Amino acid sequence: MRIIITQNITLDGRVEMLDDWFDPQAQDEELSAELMRQSANEDVLLLGRQTFEDFRGYWPNATDDTTGVADHLNRVDKRVVSSTLSEPGWQNTQIISSDPLRAVADLREAPGRDVIVTGSITLAHELIAEGLVDEYRMFTYPVWQGRGRGYFHDGAHSATPPRLKLIDAKSFPSGITYSAYEPSA
Repeated sequence: MRIIITQNITLDGRVEMLDDWFDPQAQDEELSAELMRQSANEDVLLLGRQTFEDFRGYWPNATDDTTGVADHLNRVDKRVVSSTLSEPGWQNTQIISSDPLRAVADLREAPGRDVIVTGSITLAHELIAEGLVDEYRMFTYPVWQGRGRGYFHDGAHSATPPRLKLIDAKSFPSGITYSAYEPSA
């Protein structure tokens, strides 16, 4: 399987949503279609505990969702990295409670399609530092937040960010742009 990090990001590279710039229900048709195209290749959704709890608190109850995201998230195989959760409370979810980097490396070696990581900033930073990411996807929103954690870790413990090669790009009527990169040699 390929490990893919997909993030919603501001123009200044922030993925931590400290301001009100992202609404999962406010998507134009073309953006929704792109998200569903990507979801069709997703075998596993991998989340950190906080993002999992945010998703679990929102998506199973989004009965008015017309995008198809709620249905997809309820059906997909979910893995949550947490040393504190004992019961996931959301169908099709397994808890990874120890050695998450080994668990992700094992997923990467398993047959199948994509493992998608979204949100889950701490987990994403760890996967990037360990060189476990096969593709980086960014949905860039036309806002400047000026603070918050970025797609790549700013701290000294992180490995040097990888060199990336653009493999796909699109723009949408909403002003959001999409770009996908893979590590280059």
